[in-house]
Amino acid sequence: MSRPVVVFGGAHIDRRGRIEGETVMGASNPGHFISEAGGGGFNAARALSRLGNAVRLVAPRGGDEAGESVAAAAVEAGIDDRPFVFLDRVTPSYTAILDRDGGLIVAIADMDLYRLFTPRRLRTLSVRAALDGAGAILCDANLPVETLATLAEIAAELRLPLAAIAISPAKVVRFRPIIDRLDWLFMNAAEAKALTGASPACPAEWPAILRGVGLGGGIVTGGSGPIVAFEGEAAAMLTPPHLDIVADVTGAGDATAAGFLSAWLRGTPLTEALREGVAAALITLETPSATAAALSPDALKSHLPLVPVAKMLS
Repeated sequence: MSRPVVVFGGAHIDRRGRIEGETVMGASNPGHFISEAGGGGFNAARALSRLGNAVRLVAPRGGDEAGESVAAAAVEAGIDDRPFVFLDRVTPSYTAILDRDGGLIVAIADMDLYRLFTPRRLRTLSVRAALDGAGAILCDANLPVETLATLAEIAAELRLPLAAIAISPAKVVRFRPIIDRLDWLFMNAAEAKALTGASPACPAEWPAILRGVGLGGGIVTGGSGPIVAFEGEAAAMLTPPHLDIVADVTGAGDATAAGFLSAWLRGTPLTEALREGVAAALITLETPSATAAALSPDALKSHLPLVPVAKMLS
């Protein structure tokens, strides 16, 4: 097994309510809820583990039943869980309402605990131990700005690749102070717009725009539209295949990040790493869970023929 990916970021309870019929705003809608461990960092960590990567997870949580559920889910996924537990605090949560097609209507993020994950915690012996022998660092924008800056310093000191997940348009701006120190940033078009202030007519314009703000490598997804990846001067784009049924969109972006990063760390070329990221997302979109239990190297291989060849952009 390759050197472990150390993941810093969100690991909390993810609740999603799905409306069964037409959405009626301002009224009671028939539907159902599911609850599971989630968070950008956690979703990516679980997907990376299921794809055969060694993964260590460093994330804060409360000393409550929800925190125990996150810990149990990490163990079940084969993740080396190394949390900071605040016994007197509540584990963060994300509650989303989805329409019958799985699209997000509105969500509430109760993430106050992440403010306590301060830079000094990254200099503790436990974090040093978690980083021992690591092959890469993956973080998400649930962490405070100062903590992300310190994490970038540590990645530079250890000469480790640093990848990041945008999380939301409101949070992706936390990466601005360290944008030139990220090897990869995974985001959707709304998050890329929040980061850059740009709104290009064609997705193929994103690499030049993101290079302009100092980003060395990134992926911009567009829902069912084209997805673009770039690294340095190289850039590639493909349009994901149409799915007749989407069980839930939650976690698809995190799966893309995990699939791509897993491939890139093996030395896979940009175009093929992009296809593996899309294949991982397809598997996730087919299930109601934020990370597909069926995700595996074999499942990824079986879905790759569904993904078009990526086109290199000039």
